[in-house]
Amino acid sequence: MNQLSFGKTSKGIDAHKYSIENKKGMKVVLTDMGCAVVEIWVKDAAGKYRDVALGYDDVQQYEKEGTYFGAIVGRYANRIAGAKFEIDGVEYILDANNNENNLHSGAKGLAREVWKVAEHSDHKIVFTHVAENDGYPGVANCQITYEVTEENALVISYLATADKKSPFNMTNHTYFNLDGHGSGPVTEQILRIHAETYTPSDATNIPTGEIATVSGTPMDFRKGTPIGVRINEPFTQLVQANGYDHNYVIDGEIGLLRKAAQAYSDSSGISMDVETTLPGMHFYTANFLDKGLKGKCNAVYGPRHAFCMETQFFPDAVNHPNFPSVTLQPGQTYDHTTVFSFTSIKE
Repeated sequence: MNQLSFGKTSKGIDAHKYSIENKKGMKVVLTDMGCAVVEIWVKDAAGKYRDVALGYDDVQQYEKEGTYFGAIVGRYANRIAGAKFEIDGVEYILDANNNENNLHSGAKGLAREVWKVAEHSDHKIVFTHVAENDGYPGVANCQITYEVTEENALVISYLATADKKSPFNMTNHTYFNLDGHGSGPVTEQILRIHAETYTPSDATNIPTGEIATVSGTPMDFRKGTPIGVRINEPFTQLVQANGYDHNYVIDGEIGLLRKAAQAYSDSSGISMDVETTLPGMHFYTANFLDKGLKGKCNAVYGPRHAFCMETQFFPDAVNHPNFPSVTLQPGQTYDHTTVFSFTSIKE
């Protein structure tokens, strides 16, 4: 098994890195800390391999920084208003770690735990974690499978069960830069999102409850558009979030694997397609990365040096009955899949 030390956590727990790859040379490096993607190596149009995922060199940096680079976040990804929710008349209080709201389940979330490896082969790895005493009802058994296919795709499969009724919403929080993780802004990279509508947010990035059309706004990526061409327009949603930090309602039926987005870099020739069974995709342009942040191999990161495509249920859906339900009942299985597929012009 390809396993390397990744240092010790602040609690003295050993963390490790693992790699999976296909016969074509695509390789993904992961860590059991937060079940996170650390590296994604794909071939560019010139035949050179580039690492297109932002990350850190050791586990201490993953613990210290609040970027969620590559991590699995949950039980509830994204934001919950007022850091609280109610189920069957019982109120549950979470960390208020994002203004007065909860973001990515806070200090007790899945991104802050060291997961167990249940299976590891050349092309696949399965992580498991038991979530309890994390502010949510009962105990949840979580399983994440990462697989690199011969079609140069990274398939992420999410499975979970809970012994009590609980909101559930996991996602992967990889920051992508299709020119390579230390290549600067992604504003010229081309994006298409298969979404007619999105969920507008208030000044604290909590959805208003409205489902609005993208038509006639800078939120419209139905045709391939450079990420940065409208990012500084005086549109309230962009001004409030300092860029894109919004949930898109992906076209098509929830539960069916369907196209969510495509991204492309003319500089590297690398393109990435996203498919998912989930109802939404949160598009984030790394607006709040610190300037001069040091990542892997002393690479310098900064605002808008990457983008995230967080396939998930909608933010704050626990407080919006008109949004798709995020309640996981005892006896049910949370079962979703997201696929990131890579190609290049040369291929």
